[in-house]
Amino acid sequence: METPTPVRDASGREPGSPEAGTSDADRKMKIVKYVFLFVMPFLMVTMMYATYMGTMHSPQTRDMPVAVVGSGAVAQSVVDELASAKDGAAEPRLVADRTEALDQLKDRGVAGVLQIPADGATEATLYTAQGAGASQASTVKQLLAPVAAGHDWTTKTEDIAPLPAGDSAGIAVLFAAIGMMMVGYSPLSGMIAAVPHLLSVRRFLPILAGWAVATSSLIWLILGPIVGAIDGHYLQFVGVGLLATGAVALSQLLFVKLIGGLAVLPGMLLWMVFGVPASNLAMPIHSMPGFFGFLHNVLPLPAAGEALRSIVYFNGRGVGTHLLTLAVWLVAALALNVLVERRKGLTIPNTEATDDPHFPRPAMAGGPVRSKRLRYFAVAAFPLTILTAVVGLMSASLHEPQVRDMPVVVVGASQEQATQAARGLQDGLGDLLSLTTSTSLDAATDQIREGKTVGVYVLPTSRGGEATLYTSSAAGVSQNTALQAMFQQISASQKAPLELTDVQPLNASDSNGSNSMYAAMAWIMAGFLIMAVLRGGAPEINRLRQLLPMLAGWAVGMAVWLWFLFDVLIGAINGHAGAMIGFGALTIFSISMFTGVFTRILGIAGIIPVLVIAILVGVPASGGGISLYMVPELFRDLNDVLPLPAAVDIVRATVYFDHSGVAGHLATIAAWGAVCLLLHVLIDRGIARRNRKDGADGGPDTPQGGQEAERPAPEPLDRTGIA
Repeated sequence: METPTPVRDASGREPGSPEAGTSDADRKMKIVKYVFLFVMPFLMVTMMYATYMGTMHSPQTRDMPVAVVGSGAVAQSVVDELASAKDGAAEPRLVADRTEALDQLKDRGVAGVLQIPADGATEATLYTAQGAGASQASTVKQLLAPVAAGHDWTTKTEDIAPLPAGDSAGIAVLFAAIGMMMVGYSPLSGMIAAVPHLLSVRRFLPILAGWAVATSSLIWLILGPIVGAIDGHYLQFVGVGLLATGAVALSQLLFVKLIGGLAVLPGMLLWMVFGVPASNLAMPIHSMPGFFGFLHNVLPLPAAGEALRSIVYFNGRGVGTHLLTLAVWLVAALALNVLVERRKGLTIPNTEATDDPHFPRPAMAGGPVRSKRLRYFAVAAFPLTILTAVVGLMSASLHEPQVRDMPVVVVGASQEQATQAARGLQDGLGDLLSLTTSTSLDAATDQIREGKTVGVYVLPTSRGGEATLYTSSAAGVSQNTALQAMFQQISASQKAPLELTDVQPLNASDSNGSNSMYAAMAWIMAGFLIMAVLRGGAPEINRLRQLLPMLAGWAVGMAVWLWFLFDVLIGAINGHAGAMIGFGALTIFSISMFTGVFTRILGIAGIIPVLVIAILVGVPASGGGISLYMVPELFRDLNDVLPLPAAVDIVRATVYFDHSGVAGHLATIAAWGAVCLLLHVLIDRGIARRNRKDGADGGPDTPQGGQEAERPAPEPLDRTGIA
C-alpha cells in the first residue's frame, strides 16, 4: 500500500508538527514585536511634545514672589496693588529692610525687589537677578515697573547677579544639567545589548564614578575654556556631576533591572521630559502648571541645574538643598538596586543571563557580534559623542546672541529722503542692521509677511512728527523685541515720538511664539525615531520595499495624531487640519528616509550624524527659538537648506501668513526626501551586487553583506537601541 504524501503548509512543514507550531508562534511574536517597535517612538514623541507644547505654548505667570521694601500706607498700597494683579501673577510681601529683601533675592526666595522712594523722593529701585533666570528677570520688570509708573515714580534697575558676557542668554547651566542627565541614563540602553555583565552593582559603581568625573570634566571643558560661558568652578562642576550623574545612572539601572530595555521610557519621562519644564532654567517655574512646581523640588535635573546656578552666580548660596535632593536619589537608588539584586539576582528582563564578558554580543543593538574591546568602546563612545554634540553645538550657537545684519526697510515720502535717513541710521548702528529703502509702505510690509525683512521704519512726514516701526511678533519674538528696543532708543535719543505696529501678532494660544518650533520638531523627531527604533529592534527589515509602506503609513498616522494632539487636545495650533497633516506627513516621511540612509550604512551609530544635521544644527538655523540674525552667521547660511528650518517656516506660514512662501519650504523638504529615496535605491542595488559577488542569490530578502550579513538573530523586543 502506498504511503500518502503528507500535506504541507506554505512554509513546507506538516500541519501539527512541532516546527509548524513554532512557526505560528514565531509569526505572532514577530507581529507583536513590530507593533511594539511602532508604539515605542509614538510614546516618545507624544511624551516629549505633549509636555513641551502643553507647558510652554502660552505660559501664565502665577504667584511669582516679589518683595516690596518700605513701610507705611504707600508701601502697603503697592503690595495690595500687586496682590490684585491679573490672574494672580504676583505674590508680594512687604519687607521693611532693604538688606533682608536682597538676601531673599540672592537666596531665590523672591524673584525681584521693588524699593519704593523715601518720603519726598520720586525714584524707585527695581532689583533683579539675571543669574536666577533671564526670562524671570524680564517677567519681574513687567510686573513691577508699571506699578512704579502708576505712582509717578521713575525707576532705576539694578541687577545683583548679572550674567557674564560669555553667557548673556543664561543657558550654560541648563545645558550642563541636561548633559549630566544624558550621560546618566543614555548608556544603560547600550549596556543591556553589549555588556550586560557590567550591570551588577559591584561592577557598575566604580565604572560610574569614573564615568561621572570624566563626563562632568568634558561638560566643563566645553562650556568653560572652549565656549567661554563658564569661568572657573571646575571642582564644583565635578562634584555636582558626581551626584547628578550618579543619581540618574543608579535610578536608571534600577529601571533596567525591573523592566529591561523598556527602562528608556520612564527614564526619558523623568529625567528629560518632565525635568526640563520643571527645571526653572528655560522658563520661570512660576509660569509652569503647578504640578511642575512640585517636580522642581524633587527631580534631579532641576536639582543639578539649581546647584550649578548657585555655584556659578550666587557664590554657593542655597546649594545645600539641591545637593541633598541629588544625594537622596543616589542613596535610595543604590539601596533599591542592592535589594533587587538580592531578591532576583543579576537577571535583566528579556536579556540572556550570563556573567561571561566574552559571550558573543553586538556592540550596538541590531548590529553584528563584536569583540569585547569594541563593545566597551562603543558603549562609552556613543553617549560621549552625543553629549559633545548636544552641549557643544547648542551652547556655542545660543550662549551669546548678538544682533547682526537684521534686515529693515526704511520708507520715506521720497527715495531721496529714505536714502538719506538710511545712511544716517547705518552710520550710527553699524552692522546691527542691513538697511534697504522704499517709498511704498504696502510693498515693504509685504516683505515682513514673506520673511524677507524683519521690520519697516516709516519716516515722519514732517519735522518733529511721529515715525512708525512695523514688525511682526508672529515672525519671531526675539527679533521683534530686539528691533523695537533698538528703535525706541533711537526715538528717545532724538526726542521724537515712535508708534509701534505689529502687522501680524501672535495668537493668544501662542504667546511665547514657540508653537511653530515645537510642531516642526515633533515632525522631525517622529521621522528620526522610527528609523532609529527599527534599526535597533528589527534589523531584518533591511530593504526599501519593506520600509516604504511602513514609513508612509507611519508618516500619515503620526501627522494626524500630532495635529489632533496640538489642536484638539492642547489647543495650541487652531485649525489648518489639512495643511498640518499633509505638510507633517511629507516632513516625517522625508526625515525617515534621511535617517534610514545613515542607519542602513552605519547601523544604530548612524543616528548621530542625523541628530546633528536635522536637530542640533537645525535649531539655531531655524529662527524658531532665537532670531536667525542673532546667531553665528554659519547658521544663517544653512537656513535655506536644512529640513528643520523649512518645517518651522511651513508651520509659521500656515498658521500666521496665509501660506506665504510655503511652496519653497515644501520644495526643500521634498528634495531631502527625494534625494534620500534615490540613495536607498542605490543602497539596495549595492547590496544586491555584493550578494551576487559573494555567491548569494541577490534577492530582496537576502541579508546584505558586510555588517548586515554578520547580524545575529533579532534582538528581544525591548532592545530598541534608543538611548
